[in-house]
Amino acid sequence: MKDSILILGAGVMQRPALLAAKKLGLESYAIDANPNAPCVSDADHFAMIDLKDRDEIAECAKGLYERMNLKAVFTAGTDFSANAAYAACQLGFASHSYEACVNATDKALMRQCFRNARVPSPHFILLEKKYVANTLSASLVSSLKFPYVVKPVDNMGARGCRMVRNRDELFVAVDEALKYSRSGRALLEEYMDGQEFSIDALIYDGTFTITGFADRHISFAPYFVELGHTMPTTISCEKYLALAKTFAQGVKALGLSRGAAKADIKWTKDGPMIGEIAARLSGGYMSGWTFPYSSDLNLTEQAIEIALGRRPEALENFRFPLDIDGAPFKMFAYNCARSAAERAWISIPGIVKEVLNLGEAAKIQGARDIFPRAAPGDRVVFPKNNVEKCGNVIAVAATRQDAVRAAETAVKQIVVALEKGNPETDDFLRMKRAKEDGGFPPQAFELPKDVDRAFNFELDCESEKKIGEFDLISNNIPDSLANCMDIKDWNNLTLMETIEKFDKMNLNHGELNYKKFWLALIRGGLQGALYVSK
Repeated sequence: MKDSILILGAGVMQRPALLAAKKLGLESYAIDANPNAPCVSDADHFAMIDLKDRDEIAECAKGLYERMNLKAVFTAGTDFSANAAYAACQLGFASHSYEACVNATDKALMRQCFRNARVPSPHFILLEKKYVANTLSASLVSSLKFPYVVKPVDNMGARGCRMVRNRDELFVAVDEALKYSRSGRALLEEYMDGQEFSIDALIYDGTFTITGFADRHISFAPYFVELGHTMPTTISCEKYLALAKTFAQGVKALGLSRGAAKADIKWTKDGPMIGEIAARLSGGYMSGWTFPYSSDLNLTEQAIEIALGRRPEALENFRFPLDIDGAPFKMFAYNCARSAAERAWISIPGIVKEVLNLGEAAKIQGARDIFPRAAPGDRVVFPKNNVEKCGNVIAVAATRQDAVRAAETAVKQIVVALEKGNPETDDFLRMKRAKEDGGFPPQAFELPKDVDRAFNFELDCESEKKIGEFDLISNNIPDSLANCMDIKDWNNLTLMETIEKFDKMNLNHGELNYKKFWLALIRGGLQGALYVSK
């Protein structure tokens, strides 16, 4: 009988684990609350179990241990590393302790562990739903020096997380964060200003090996939406080592000792500061795609080897030591042989009519994977978190510049066309914004203030002007935009490229209102232009 492994989750982020299990000759058992999860078919066996149900997961593991030679419990890219550890530890498997994984899952406990161990992280206030009014007293609120960040203590993907820039935004942000918290708790913490990084590591037998170090690209304040990451990082060696040491100190403070860890960490004016550490491999296509592509190391496979109680030989054969004084582990790293870049594409609000040019995106030299997440009939929104994006591209090249160019060029090919007559789309194009969001969502093309004033004045003067049937938009460009053709939108298209794409895609348009068309294009990019022209 083959050894078997229980994998929590059957989504896209768990596919590398299911494939690695197969490669290692293991019988795989996947569990998920969704029987139609996209990677159910990649598992040898599947059971519908809610990943929040710690006790049912443990009972499932015990049954597999008794009947099917279970040797490990594993997860990656989920919120449920603690539940995986709970089951693994009951059976004596190699794992972080359950308590350590709880520390790494509950952000309030995490912050307290860092505070106790004097690991650099933001100062914080714990907010509980029942006591928010008492905690956020008038005197406390008046003493706050903004900006701050509000986040739920028990969620991932930046859901419910946002910057608070003034008192007017505070209580709305707290209410939103509490909606995303299973336990009804949120953190109010100081904002860390600085360059952000994602770092993966494997920890076992007193060693700590960095297995991926990427620059993160965050946009759309006051929210924190990762539009992509790029590896390897371009940070200096000195800062790299300081960030690695702080990550290791954070891991030690949480009590993590055997398995994977993932850090979101910043370089601030005061040096390294930890945002979060998770007791698992990263999601967001990093551990399962960009790092393996750039390093030739199947990271998930090596993490499973550790969960099986084995030595990760492929990791050990090529890692190299890091000279870091005072680190709590023996420190190593694994080199990237090439560069990889992940980039997302996004949409304005509406209902998807069709997603165009996925095939063209896949043909871009260097583009390795295209992951669409929105399909015809789906409702899409302008993203406030990392699960509301419409899809992702991964590109690989010998140089960072070429990898980034390939990813961004692939994203530029993809067009999410929206159904007509949708109130959410109409409101977006009319610039209707919630007061508490303070300028969110942004325009597709953020014009300099003087250009924006001239543009709106010009359109007001031409309010009755028409663009004739079949007339090229490139023949009807407002004079005020003449020096802005290189400005880019959120999907990397310049204003000139957007105009050219519209002319190519929509040669048979009817008569258009000049003012309405140009407002829609500047506000909503190519999507906005297509929406008002159909």
